[in-house]
Amino acid sequence: MKKFLVICFAILTVFTALAKEKIVVNSYMSDPAPRKAFADLVKIFEEKYPDYEVVINTFAHEDFKTLLRTWLAAPKGTADVVTWFAGERMRYFAEMGLIAPLEEVFEGSRWENYFPTSFKSTCSYNDKIYFVPQSWYWWGVYYRKSVFEKFGIKEPKTWEEFLNVCETLKKNGISPIAIGTKFPWTAAGWFDILNLRINGLDYHINLTAGKVPYNDPKLLKVFEYWRQLIDKGYLLANHTSYEWQEGATFLFRGQAGMYYMGQFIKDVAPAEVKDDLDFFRFPVIDPSIPLYEETPIDGFMIPSNAPNKKGAVVFLKFIASKEAQEKFAKDLGRLAANVEVTPPDEHAKKGLEMVLASSGVAQFYDRDTNPEMAEVGMNAFIEFMQNPSKVTSILDKLEQERKRIYSK
Repeated sequence: MKKFLVICFAILTVFTALAKEKIVVNSYMSDPAPRKAFADLVKIFEEKYPDYEVVINTFAHEDFKTLLRTWLAAPKGTADVVTWFAGERMRYFAEMGLIAPLEEVFEGSRWENYFPTSFKSTCSYNDKIYFVPQSWYWWGVYYRKSVFEKFGIKEPKTWEEFLNVCETLKKNGISPIAIGTKFPWTAAGWFDILNLRINGLDYHINLTAGKVPYNDPKLLKVFEYWRQLIDKGYLLANHTSYEWQEGATFLFRGQAGMYYMGQFIKDVAPAEVKDDLDFFRFPVIDPSIPLYEETPIDGFMIPSNAPNKKGAVVFLKFIASKEAQEKFAKDLGRLAANVEVTPPDEHAKKGLEMVLASSGVAQFYDRDTNPEMAEVGMNAFIEFMQNPSKVTSILDKLEQERKRIYSK
């Protein structure tokens, strides 16, 4: 009898497992810290919703960017939820009808009950929500406090002070600025912040919208400032050989002094270095230009070809909740998108205060501009960093591409 009961229980367990609805999530969270944080979040979801089983397929970040287009355009979908970016990157797929509107996620409630009103425009297309934000973060100039203290360096406030810091580091055998441009988006970060500091937010928005010529004299000024760093040898040597994480190791080891990067740099920092990392606002170049910052928003979408849209909606309702957002933000030290979640630590509080004190924000070059233009532009930035004397011809080529792409 006992044996019979054991067999019955085993059969019941198998049938229960088989009866669970499967939700497949394709994720780009491949770095160890966010991958674990997301996996822990999924465990909480499965405990709260035992009728569902979540399968996470994780892909290397750069591979994910390429594969996503294939998944979304396929006749038969393989994922119910995908990670992605707010802004133009999301709207690009919404415009083509490849992702589903998410009104059901907020049924019986309002967007403002979950997220800032200011986020709504970057998560919408044609007045419909297509994107559930999970977290957001700031970009700043990261450095090791112990290295700055060793050489008596203070956080620079102006461009001239920044150049002096670079020179001090260089004279002491330290590469002033770490960067890894094996994948070119890191160069786009430099383009963005220089353009924001020199020409301001409205100009930058118009540029990323394809409304400003790339050979505009105002834009040339951005590259003239950028070239100062290149000509003086302040950038990490052979940076095209390194991925961004590899570039960061030079900072962590004290071989490089600074790294303009998003808050997620702390995800890959060794435990013994994390508390020694700090950041400062990118210095002022033109005092007449208000301070604007980069604040990308990460989150989730539902593909139009998702096999289990019902389950996907349930999962995204959970992702939008205070509980889920607070857990993820606390684990990674990021800022939650949910309005009810306070900054998880002093580092995040400092980042939030910097953003709140700014006059406006942009997301990121490859999130705010047409994807085809972004790819062309980022490759051009790398070409400039390797051959700064060719800046005029590089910008002329970019202008030709802008006209071609935006005339479609």
